[in-house]
Amino acid sequence: MVLRGVCSLLAAILTAAIPSLAAAQSAPPPRGSSPTVQDRWPEPAKPPQAEPLQGSAQQSAPKSEAKPARSKAWIPEDDDTSAAQAQPKPQQQRAPANVVACNGVFAKDSGHLKLAVRFDSRNVVFGQVDGPEGTRINASIIYPSDPKRRLEVIWSNEAGRNDTSIIAINGKSQWTGPKGMKLGLAIAALEKANGRPFKLSGFGKDGFATVLGWEGGALGLLPGGCKMGMRLIVNGSSPEEARSAVAGDKEFLSNDANVRAINPTVGEILIGY
Repeated sequence: MVLRGVCSLLAAILTAAIPSLAAAQSAPPPRGSSPTVQDRWPEPAKPPQAEPLQGSAQQSAPKSEAKPARSKAWIPEDDDTSAAQAQPKPQQQRAPANVVACNGVFAKDSGHLKLAVRFDSRNVVFGQVDGPEGTRINASIIYPSDPKRRLEVIWSNEAGRNDTSIIAINGKSQWTGPKGMKLGLAIAALEKANGRPFKLSGFGKDGFATVLGWEGGALGLLPGGCKMGMRLIVNGSSPEEARSAVAGDKEFLSNDANVRAINPTVGEILIGY
């Protein structure tokens, strides 16, 4: 009988202590912390501390120790935010707005579905765009109703709408291509970014010339396995004599005197695989 009474007393003491211990171990993390981060760096188990039997249920849970800093693996490769400043919110992990890079949703293995997820399906449609020599071709169009945010993506696998072929920045689009290239850049700025003169075709009747080669310059060396092409448009107020000199089926270097005289600017950027 004495032994049974002792066991009952011990059971009563443990029953009173368990709620306090459970509350201390299961206290929710500070508001705003990421459950995934907690899973990766769980706090070390702490031995239960002895507490007075009286009022033990009213004792507050011990304060959590400082969490270790998140590793750089949590920061997207196209995000330049530091590990200490990055937040686990999805909107802060996305690539910079209106920038085309040769990775992420613009990588070779991308597709229409990835664009729809990234930019919202309401802002991505599949339709026809202008192709070479007056043709019409199918493409995924990002922000089709906003000329400043419009971007066209053509697929190698048109039926599956995947396998990126060409990403086109044209019209009034304010998208920026690799190495900061954008529409409206003057030929002198383009040559400076390339680090040397580059080769281009003669200007056609539509006023456009095509970059034929970067001649080993920086604009021909892009990470991610993509290449960048451009079409330059002639300045309408340039001298007629210079315009005639660079017209037709010819090739020129960007530092040619007549090319500089017409002062062409970037009229279209094509990023392809």
